[in-house]
Amino acid sequence: MAMNDSVNILSSAYLAVEYIDSFLPDNPLQQPFKNAWNYMLDNYTKFQIATWGSLLVHEVSYFLLCVPGFIFQFIPYMQKYKIQQDKPETWEKQWKCFKTLLFNHFFIQLPLICGTYYFTEYFNIPYGWEEMPRWYVLVGQCFGCAVIEDAWHYFLHRLLHHKRIYKYIHKVHHEFVSPFGMQAEYAHPLETLILGAGFFIGIVVFCNHVVLLWAWVICRLMETIDVHSGYDVPLNPLHLVPFYAGARFHDFHHMNFIGNYASTFTWWDRLFGTDSQFIAYQEKEKKKQCIAKK
Repeated sequence: MAMNDSVNILSSAYLAVEYIDSFLPDNPLQQPFKNAWNYMLDNYTKFQIATWGSLLVHEVSYFLLCVPGFIFQFIPYMQKYKIQQDKPETWEKQWKCFKTLLFNHFFIQLPLICGTYYFTEYFNIPYGWEEMPRWYVLVGQCFGCAVIEDAWHYFLHRLLHHKRIYKYIHKVHHEFVSPFGMQAEYAHPLETLILGAGFFIGIVVFCNHVVLLWAWVICRLMETIDVHSGYDVPLNPLHLVPFYAGARFHDFHHMNFIGNYASTFTWWDRLFGTDSQFIAYQEKEKKKQCIAKK
């Protein structure tokens, strides 16, 4: 009975969004995107699209999303939004991070990406334009992937902080007490595999078109680079996402090496009380600000 009610609610929500979408103006980018997509299908094999296309989406998205945070360090005005103002970025740390990233991307992640084609073939996932889901379905699927990945990340990340294994794996990621965007995927190779596995669970559950693979890659990178940026910038559109953790939430984890274990949302930490120190810290900061104003 409960399952039927859930299905009815989801169906009603889908119809409501579809009805609203019918009143929206045509997207001027849709036709160019359609032309580019069909050109890609006509000129490249599925293996090339799944493998090299996925690699290109990941690398271009990752480093483009890192650019704003990288530029912020050279803009004096933006320093008031830096969370740990006493710990500026250094060229030495950023260069070391970049070298480790290149190793992880091409020797750990690329072999996994090479399996994308075989994954799409095994599950008969389409590539065609006609089978591509509507934008609101894609948004819903990405949100579902984020919920699943967040649960995986919370429990496995918390496990990696166990005193018996922390120094062997997760300590690498905590090398930088004050994180910066590019450091988002700076990790031990085993951590890349362990926490990265959560990324693929949602794909297995929701994927009905290859475009979801790329959309979810972009969404996940956007989130993880944002929370590692070290800057709490106002008017951040990601703050519109319900229960979104944000940079200040995750920055506290890097400062204190404990609590705030979730990747995207706050509910697991609230449920298990692992955000208690963060809440106490926020209250202290608010009191300091009130005293300063007086």
